[in-house]
Amino acid sequence: MRARTYGEIQGFPPGSTFVNRRDLADSGVHRPLQGGICGGKDGAESIVVSGGYVDDEDYWNEIIYTGQGGRKEGDSKHTSHQTLTLGNAGLARNHAEGYPVRVVRGSGGDPRYSPASGLRYDGLFRVVDVWHDEGRDGFQVWRFRLVAGDGAGRLDVVGDIGSVGPAERTEVTLQRLVRNTRVARRVKELHDYTCQVCGLQIRTPGGLYAEAAHVQGLGRPHNGPDTEGNVLCLCPNHHVMFDSGAIYVDDDWLVRNSEDRTVIGPLQRTGEHRMDLGWLVYHRQHYGLG
Repeated sequence: MRARTYGEIQGFPPGSTFVNRRDLADSGVHRPLQGGICGGKDGAESIVVSGGYVDDEDYWNEIIYTGQGGRKEGDSKHTSHQTLTLGNAGLARNHAEGYPVRVVRGSGGDPRYSPASGLRYDGLFRVVDVWHDEGRDGFQVWRFRLVAGDGAGRLDVVGDIGSVGPAERTEVTLQRLVRNTRVARRVKELHDYTCQVCGLQIRTPGGLYAEAAHVQGLGRPHNGPDTEGNVLCLCPNHHVMFDSGAIYVDDDWLVRNSEDRTVIGPLQRTGEHRMDLGWLVYHRQHYGLG
């Protein structure tokens, strides 16, 4: 397998335009002649947003991107569920590893942001959220929230992942959003900064540390509330597992492994922290792997 190149392609800065898919492929910015995702389960290098999926949403610096699959060749409608394989798995891997993805817009996309003709490279984006939902055609689709690099943080990303010998390093932007609202602090205090899944209490020189996990995400597109009933107190490991859908909480307040449904243990609760089971239902319906 050819080593994947994450980051910019020399000679083709953001704003570069291409006459057609052959011109684009020859540049190396997006190598497939047809597919919307260049990648596999190890990661995705680039995507094309060109209006091929009705569930796509384009907000310029933020894109809600629909994964690949679920349609017959030549058909614009979904006729089956999408799966977390191939390029979809690649974008999920980008989310887990922090790899950037090159975003190309085609003329068939949202006219507010797309070129009048051909294709245009619009820079590096980060995959900040991955979940599944029922699409407009009634079948399950995988959705990816991508946000443009904005200088909020810096990360060195290896240019050629898997290549032998020294690899060029390119600087891209990355932001890890850590919310520390009044509600989040209150939930952590109620649990004495102890993880509700494993019971771990992390002591640092600066004091106790825990993370607040919003069950139904704040802001677009989930629009969950910043309330105590929508927040869990978790250690970093279980925060990542919960956000990625590797674990979920069932109606009996049991924490389960999403892959095989085995019980990890009961979710630790306290009477003062009144949690809303409805948000947990939303989480497992949209993030569970099954």
